[in-house]
Amino acid sequence: MLKARKTVLNLREYHPPLAGRTGLRLDFNENTEGCSPRVLERIRQITPDELSRYPEREAVEKLVASRLGLMAERVLLTNGVDEAIHLLCEAYLDPTDEAIVVTPTFGIYEVFAEATGARVIRAQCDGEFRFPLEATLRAINSQTRLIAVASPNNPTGSVATRAEILQICQAAPDTAVLVDEAYYDFHGDTVLPDISDAQNLFVARTFSKAYGLAGLRAGILAGSVPQIKSIRRVSSPYNVNAVALLALPTALDDAEYVRNYAAQIKKGRQRLAGVLNALGIGYWPSHANFLLLYIGSQHHEFVAAMRQRGILVRDRSADPGCDGCVRITIGTAEQMDQAVPALEQVAMELGLVRAAKV
Repeated sequence: MLKARKTVLNLREYHPPLAGRTGLRLDFNENTEGCSPRVLERIRQITPDELSRYPEREAVEKLVASRLGLMAERVLLTNGVDEAIHLLCEAYLDPTDEAIVVTPTFGIYEVFAEATGARVIRAQCDGEFRFPLEATLRAINSQTRLIAVASPNNPTGSVATRAEILQICQAAPDTAVLVDEAYYDFHGDTVLPDISDAQNLFVARTFSKAYGLAGLRAGILAGSVPQIKSIRRVSSPYNVNAVALLALPTALDDAEYVRNYAAQIKKGRQRLAGVLNALGIGYWPSHANFLLLYIGSQHHEFVAAMRQRGILVRDRSADPGCDGCVRITIGTAEQMDQAVPALEQVAMELGLVRAAKV
């Protein structure tokens, strides 16, 4: 009987709870308003002829690179950031290698690294979820071939500084260092200009979050010219679908939409933080479009009670170091008008309010 490789059979599966998502979607860090109306109109205008051809990536890559201030040879469009991670693992990891993953973080880093047969080493954040620079540096050895860092990080919202990233690149010159900047639009700091000097540095971006195009699966991987050339060897020339390629130029042209949405989310983030302070519910400062809350032993009840009120939030208790934690995506001002009273009611019902802080 045919069987998959032993590594695959033993692989931990990544199954985000996507089924039955009825209600206000504050659980997956998506754009809760939708994409730019201009993008939607462009999609409506797609012709049968445009869909009957194989997708041509090169022209859009040049446009994206130009907007990023980069040479086209430094940029690869990918099927979401997920594919960028997969390609890095395929290009650089052998079964005898090691990959360092800063945890807690996006679970797909470990899945794709382990699928190659490589050993995954976790560099665990402390209780405040600060970036574990020293733990990461200590984990580096001659077998280290990939280091994955999300900044801002999911699910914590914390960041690694430019100085910390560059120190890691220098400490591991023979290692691919991935900085996943999926939440860049809600933060603003980047190490993208440093790919010119740090030849082992890769930066990933996505159109899923601020741009509201998660369903189109479009991402960016940027790096030095020789490294991106190697990545292209393991990438399909048709990896990004035609609808995404046709929509991306319009999405890039409507930069004002993205700026306005990100500004609204930042205000919502500040508002939710104020509500949590008033209730006495612990949370961690975030540079992304979500906050991670400490609910404690009643995290399951909290998620269920919010769902009963039509608000979907994400239980993150299974993540390393996140026991009792729940993540809430920030919505628009109108959506937060709906979410905040529900949160306050649930907090009161479950006895989560700290009277001394009310």
